[in-house]
Amino acid sequence: MKAYSCHHFVLPLPEGHSFPMAKYRLLHERVVENAAAWGIELIEPEAASDVDLCRAHCPDYVQRMSEGRADASEMRRIGFPWSAQMVERSRRSSGATMAALSAALSGDGVAVNLAGGTHHASYDRGGGYCVFNDAVVAARHVQHRGLAKRLLVVDLDVHQGNGTAELCAGDDSVFTLSLHAARNYPAVKPASDIDVALADGTGDAEYLDALAAVLPQAIARSRPDAVIYLAGADPFEGDRLGHLRLTKAGLAERDRQVFAACRRQGIAVAVCMAGGYAAQVSDIVDIHANTVRLAAGAFAAT
Repeated sequence: MKAYSCHHFVLPLPEGHSFPMAKYRLLHERVVENAAAWGIELIEPEAASDVDLCRAHCPDYVQRMSEGRADASEMRRIGFPWSAQMVERSRRSSGATMAALSAALSGDGVAVNLAGGTHHASYDRGGGYCVFNDAVVAARHVQHRGLAKRLLVVDLDVHQGNGTAELCAGDDSVFTLSLHAARNYPAVKPASDIDVALADGTGDAEYLDALAAVLPQAIARSRPDAVIYLAGADPFEGDRLGHLRLTKAGLAERDRQVFAACRRQGIAVAVCMAGGYAAQVSDIVDIHANTVRLAAGAFAAT
Protein backbone atom coordinates (compact mmCIF):
# COMPACT_ATOMS: atom_id res chain seq x y z
CA MET A 1 0.00 0.00 0.00
CA LYS A 2 1.22 3.51 -0.80
CA ALA A 3 1.25 6.14 1.96
CA TYR A 4 1.92 9.81 1.16
CA SER A 5 3.54 11.93 3.87
CA CYS A 6 3.82 15.73 4.14
CA HIS A 7 5.59 15.64 7.52
CA HIS A 8 8.66 17.55 6.27
CA PHE A 9 6.53 20.61 5.43
CA VAL A 10 6.06 22.07 8.90
CA LEU A 11 3.96 25.14 9.65
CA PRO A 12 5.54 27.90 11.74
CA LEU A 13 2.85 28.49 14.37
CA PRO A 14 2.75 30.98 17.26
CA GLU A 15 3.79 29.58 20.62
CA GLY A 16 0.84 28.13 22.49
CA HIS A 17 -1.14 27.41 19.32
CA SER A 18 -3.51 24.51 19.95
CA PHE A 19 -3.25 22.65 16.63
CA PRO A 20 -1.28 19.40 17.27
CA MET A 21 1.17 19.59 14.36
CA ALA A 22 3.49 17.11 16.08
CA LYS A 23 1.07 14.33 15.22
CA TYR A 24 2.18 14.35 11.58
CA ARG A 25 5.85 13.85 12.41
CA LEU A 26 5.07 11.20 15.01
CA LEU A 27 2.65 9.40 12.71
CA HIS A 28 5.28 9.36 9.96
CA GLU A 29 7.80 7.90 12.41
CA ARG A 30 5.31 5.21 13.51
CA VAL A 31 4.56 4.24 9.91
CA VAL A 32 8.28 4.15 9.04
CA GLU A 33 8.87 1.80 11.98
CA ASN A 34 6.15 -0.55 10.78
CA ALA A 35 6.29 -0.06 7.01
CA ALA A 36 7.81 -3.45 6.21
CA ALA A 37 5.48 -5.36 8.52
CA TRP A 38 2.40 -3.54 7.24
CA GLY A 39 3.43 -3.65 3.57
CA ILE A 40 3.65 0.12 3.10
CA GLU A 41 5.66 2.18 0.62
CA LEU A 42 6.18 5.76 1.85
CA ILE A 43 6.19 8.51 -0.78
CA GLU A 44 6.59 12.29 -0.59
CA PRO A 45 3.71 13.82 -2.59
CA GLU A 46 3.94 16.39 -5.33
CA ALA A 47 2.25 19.72 -4.65
CA ALA A 48 -1.15 20.39 -6.21
CA SER A 49 -0.84 22.96 -8.99
CA ASP A 50 -3.00 26.03 -9.51
CA VAL A 51 -4.87 24.11 -12.20
CA ASP A 52 -5.52 21.24 -9.79
CA LEU A 53 -6.76 23.56 -7.04
CA CYS A 54 -8.92 25.63 -9.35
CA ARG A 55 -10.99 22.60 -10.34
CA ALA A 56 -12.48 22.94 -6.84
CA HIS A 57 -11.66 26.49 -5.71
CA CYS A 58 -12.09 30.06 -6.91
CA PRO A 59 -9.01 31.13 -8.92
CA ASP A 60 -8.88 34.46 -7.08
CA TYR A 61 -8.93 32.68 -3.71
CA VAL A 62 -6.10 30.35 -4.78
CA GLN A 63 -4.08 33.34 -6.00
CA ARG A 64 -4.68 35.39 -2.85
CA MET A 65 -3.60 32.50 -0.65
CA SER A 66 -0.56 31.73 -2.77
CA GLU A 67 0.63 35.33 -2.86
CA GLY A 68 -0.08 36.20 0.75
CA ARG A 69 -2.85 38.66 -0.06
CA ALA A 70 -5.49 37.09 2.16
CA ASP A 71 -6.88 39.60 4.62
CA ALA A 72 -6.82 39.23 8.39
CA SER A 73 -10.42 38.02 8.63
CA GLU A 74 -9.73 35.22 6.13
CA MET A 75 -6.75 34.02 8.13
CA ARG A 76 -8.65 34.22 11.43
CA ARG A 77 -11.30 31.98 9.90
CA ILE A 78 -8.63 29.47 8.89
CA GLY A 79 -6.87 29.68 12.26
CA PHE A 80 -3.27 29.77 10.99
CA PRO A 81 -1.13 32.82 10.28
CA TRP A 82 -0.24 33.13 6.59
CA SER A 83 3.18 31.87 5.52
CA ALA A 84 4.73 30.46 2.39
CA GLN A 85 5.15 27.19 4.32
CA MET A 86 1.41 27.09 5.04
CA VAL A 87 0.62 27.38 1.34
CA GLU A 88 3.19 24.75 0.37
CA ARG A 89 1.98 22.31 3.01
CA SER A 90 -1.64 22.84 1.94
CA ARG A 91 -0.70 22.19 -1.68
CA ARG A 92 1.26 19.07 -0.71
CA SER A 93 -1.64 17.78 1.37
CA SER A 94 -4.01 18.14 -1.59
CA GLY A 95 -1.40 16.55 -3.82
CA ALA A 96 -1.15 13.61 -1.41
CA THR A 97 -4.88 12.91 -1.61
CA MET A 98 -4.78 13.28 -5.39
CA ALA A 99 -1.95 10.74 -5.53
CA ALA A 100 -3.60 8.36 -3.05
CA LEU A 101 -6.90 8.37 -4.91
CA SER A 102 -5.15 7.90 -8.27
CA ALA A 103 -3.11 4.98 -6.90
CA ALA A 104 -6.15 3.32 -5.37
CA LEU A 105 -8.06 3.58 -8.64
CA SER A 106 -5.09 2.45 -10.74
CA GLY A 107 -4.98 -0.99 -9.19
CA ASP A 108 -3.72 -0.64 -5.62
CA GLY A 109 -7.24 -0.75 -4.16
CA VAL A 110 -6.30 1.49 -1.23
CA ALA A 111 -3.78 4.26 -0.51
CA VAL A 112 -3.36 6.70 2.34
CA ASN A 113 -2.57 10.37 2.85
CA LEU A 114 -0.90 10.71 6.27
CA ALA A 115 -2.45 14.19 6.48
CA GLY A 116 -5.46 15.67 4.63
CA GLY A 117 -9.13 15.72 5.47
CA THR A 118 -9.38 19.51 5.13
CA HIS A 119 -13.14 19.47 4.74
CA HIS A 120 -13.95 22.99 5.99
CA ALA A 121 -12.46 24.71 2.94
CA SER A 122 -15.10 25.83 0.44
CA TYR A 123 -15.04 27.49 -2.98
CA ASP A 124 -13.63 30.89 -2.06
CA ARG A 125 -12.70 30.58 1.60
CA GLY A 126 -10.98 28.38 4.15
CA GLY A 127 -11.89 27.69 7.75
CA GLY A 128 -11.20 25.47 10.72
CA TYR A 129 -7.51 24.84 9.93
CA CYS A 130 -8.39 24.05 6.30
CA VAL A 131 -7.00 26.05 3.36
CA PHE A 132 -7.79 23.86 0.32
CA ASN A 133 -10.31 21.00 0.29
CA ASP A 134 -8.08 18.04 -0.55
CA ALA A 135 -10.93 15.54 -0.96
CA VAL A 136 -12.76 17.60 -3.57
CA VAL A 137 -9.52 18.61 -5.31
CA ALA A 138 -8.67 14.89 -5.56
CA ALA A 139 -12.16 13.97 -6.77
CA ARG A 140 -12.00 16.56 -9.56
CA HIS A 141 -8.47 15.39 -10.45
CA VAL A 142 -9.43 11.76 -11.02
CA GLN A 143 -12.58 12.78 -12.87
CA HIS A 144 -10.49 15.02 -15.12
CA ARG A 145 -8.05 12.17 -15.81
CA GLY A 146 -10.88 9.76 -16.59
CA LEU A 147 -9.99 7.45 -13.69
CA ALA A 148 -13.43 7.76 -12.08
CA LYS A 149 -16.82 9.22 -12.78
CA ARG A 150 -18.54 8.87 -9.42
CA LEU A 151 -17.03 9.38 -5.95
CA LEU A 152 -18.33 8.92 -2.41
CA VAL A 153 -16.87 11.01 0.43
CA VAL A 154 -17.29 9.16 3.75
CA ASP A 155 -16.55 11.86 6.31
CA LEU A 156 -16.10 10.43 9.81
CA ASP A 157 -14.34 13.41 11.32
CA VAL A 158 -16.24 14.60 14.40
CA HIS A 159 -16.98 17.94 12.67
CA GLN A 160 -19.41 18.21 9.78
CA GLY A 161 -17.76 18.61 6.39
CA ASN A 162 -19.37 21.92 5.51
CA GLY A 163 -16.88 22.85 2.80
CA THR A 164 -17.24 19.50 1.05
CA ALA A 165 -21.02 19.72 1.26
CA GLU A 166 -21.01 23.19 -0.30
CA LEU A 167 -18.55 22.30 -3.04
CA CYS A 168 -20.48 19.18 -4.06
CA ALA A 169 -24.03 20.47 -3.64
CA GLY A 170 -26.18 19.67 -6.65
CA ASP A 171 -23.49 17.45 -8.20
CA ASP A 172 -24.59 13.83 -8.44
CA SER A 173 -21.06 12.71 -9.33
CA VAL A 174 -19.72 13.33 -5.79
CA PHE A 175 -21.91 12.00 -2.98
CA THR A 176 -21.26 13.22 0.58
CA LEU A 177 -21.87 11.33 3.82
CA SER A 178 -21.03 12.91 7.19
CA LEU A 179 -21.36 11.49 10.71
CA HIS A 180 -20.55 14.20 13.23
CA ALA A 181 -21.31 15.71 16.61
CA ALA A 182 -24.47 17.79 16.33
CA ARG A 183 -23.36 20.52 18.76
CA ASN A 184 -19.95 21.20 17.30
CA TYR A 185 -18.15 23.33 14.72
CA PRO A 186 -19.23 24.62 12.26
CA ALA A 187 -22.25 26.50 13.57
CA VAL A 188 -23.85 26.49 10.11
CA LYS A 189 -23.88 23.04 8.54
CA PRO A 190 -24.93 23.01 4.86
CA ALA A 191 -26.60 19.76 3.93
CA SER A 192 -24.52 16.78 2.86
CA ASP A 193 -26.31 14.13 0.81
CA ILE A 194 -26.58 12.19 4.08
CA ASP A 195 -25.93 13.84 7.45
CA VAL A 196 -26.04 11.97 10.76
CA ALA A 197 -25.87 14.42 13.67
CA LEU A 198 -24.93 12.65 16.90
CA ALA A 199 -25.66 13.75 20.46
CA ASP A 200 -22.90 14.71 22.87
CA GLY A 201 -21.52 11.65 24.61
CA THR A 202 -22.37 9.19 21.83
CA GLY A 203 -20.25 6.08 22.38
CA ASP A 204 -19.09 3.06 20.43
CA ALA A 205 -22.30 1.04 20.14
CA GLU A 206 -24.59 3.88 19.03
CA TYR A 207 -22.00 5.30 16.63
CA LEU A 208 -21.25 1.95 15.01
CA ASP A 209 -24.96 1.15 14.67
CA ALA A 210 -25.51 4.51 12.94
CA LEU A 211 -22.62 3.89 10.56
CA ALA A 212 -23.82 0.37 9.77
CA ALA A 213 -27.24 1.78 8.90
CA VAL A 214 -26.16 4.62 6.60
CA LEU A 215 -22.97 3.42 4.90
CA PRO A 216 -24.76 0.80 2.75
CA GLN A 217 -27.35 3.44 1.82
CA ALA A 218 -24.62 5.87 0.74
CA ILE A 219 -22.88 3.22 -1.36
CA ALA A 220 -26.14 2.12 -2.98
CA ARG A 221 -27.21 5.67 -3.78
CA SER A 222 -23.83 6.89 -5.02
CA ARG A 223 -22.65 3.79 -6.94
CA PRO A 224 -19.07 5.04 -6.54
CA ASP A 225 -15.95 4.12 -8.43
CA ALA A 226 -14.01 5.08 -5.30
CA VAL A 227 -14.45 6.26 -1.73
CA ILE A 228 -12.53 9.12 -0.13
CA TYR A 229 -12.54 8.25 3.57
CA LEU A 230 -11.89 10.96 6.17
CA ALA A 231 -10.85 8.91 9.19
CA GLY A 232 -10.86 11.54 11.90
CA ALA A 233 -9.32 10.70 15.27
CA ASP A 234 -11.49 13.32 16.95
CA PRO A 235 -14.57 11.21 17.82
CA PHE A 236 -12.23 9.77 20.48
CA GLU A 237 -13.37 10.04 24.10
CA GLY A 238 -10.20 11.93 25.02
CA ASP A 239 -10.48 14.57 22.30
CA ARG A 240 -10.62 18.18 23.48
CA LEU A 241 -12.85 19.33 20.60
CA GLY A 242 -14.91 16.25 19.88
CA HIS A 243 -17.87 15.84 22.32
CA LEU A 244 -18.24 12.14 21.39
CA ARG A 245 -17.01 9.18 23.46
CA LEU A 246 -15.60 6.56 21.13
CA THR A 247 -12.82 4.33 22.43
CA LYS A 248 -9.78 3.37 20.42
CA ALA A 249 -11.36 -0.06 19.94
CA GLY A 250 -14.54 1.59 18.69
CA LEU A 251 -12.62 3.73 16.21
CA ALA A 252 -10.81 0.64 14.95
CA GLU A 253 -14.15 -1.09 14.40
CA ARG A 254 -15.37 2.02 12.54
CA ASP A 255 -12.40 1.69 10.19
CA ARG A 256 -13.03 -2.03 9.71
CA GLN A 257 -16.64 -1.34 8.76
CA VAL A 258 -15.62 1.14 6.07
CA PHE A 259 -12.83 -0.99 4.63
CA ALA A 260 -14.90 -4.18 4.70
CA ALA A 261 -17.83 -2.53 2.91
CA CYS A 262 -15.55 -1.19 0.19
CA ARG A 263 -13.61 -4.43 -0.15
CA ARG A 264 -16.80 -6.50 -0.52
CA GLN A 265 -17.97 -4.37 -3.41
CA GLY A 266 -14.58 -3.84 -5.06
CA ILE A 267 -14.53 -0.10 -4.39
CA ALA A 268 -11.14 1.65 -4.27
CA VAL A 269 -10.43 3.75 -1.17
CA ALA A 270 -8.24 6.79 -0.52
CA VAL A 271 -7.84 7.49 3.20
CA CYS A 272 -7.16 10.88 4.82
CA MET A 273 -6.34 11.32 8.50
CA ALA A 274 -8.52 14.41 9.18
CA GLY A 275 -8.82 15.85 12.70
CA GLY A 276 -7.49 14.84 16.10
CA TYR A 277 -7.08 17.06 19.17
CA ALA A 278 -6.59 14.72 22.14
CA ALA A 279 -4.72 16.09 25.13
CA GLN A 280 -2.12 13.35 24.66
CA VAL A 281 -0.73 13.47 21.11
CA SER A 282 0.24 9.80 21.49
CA ASP A 283 -3.47 8.93 21.52
CA ILE A 284 -3.98 10.71 18.19
CA VAL A 285 -1.02 8.91 16.68
CA ASP A 286 -2.25 5.54 17.98
CA ILE A 287 -5.63 6.08 16.31
CA HIS A 288 -4.25 7.31 12.98
CA ALA A 289 -1.59 4.59 12.85
CA ASN A 290 -4.18 1.93 13.48
CA THR A 291 -6.25 3.29 10.59
CA VAL A 292 -3.20 2.98 8.33
CA ARG A 293 -2.51 -0.55 9.53
CA LEU A 294 -6.10 -1.65 9.04
CA ALA A 295 -6.24 -0.11 5.56
CA ALA A 296 -3.14 -2.00 4.48
CA GLY A 297 -4.41 -5.26 5.96
CA ALA A 298 -7.91 -5.00 4.56
CA PHE A 299 -6.67 -4.80 0.98
CA ALA A 300 -3.48 -6.87 1.32
CA ALA A 301 -4.75 -9.68 -0.92
CA THR A 302 -6.24 -7.40 -3.61
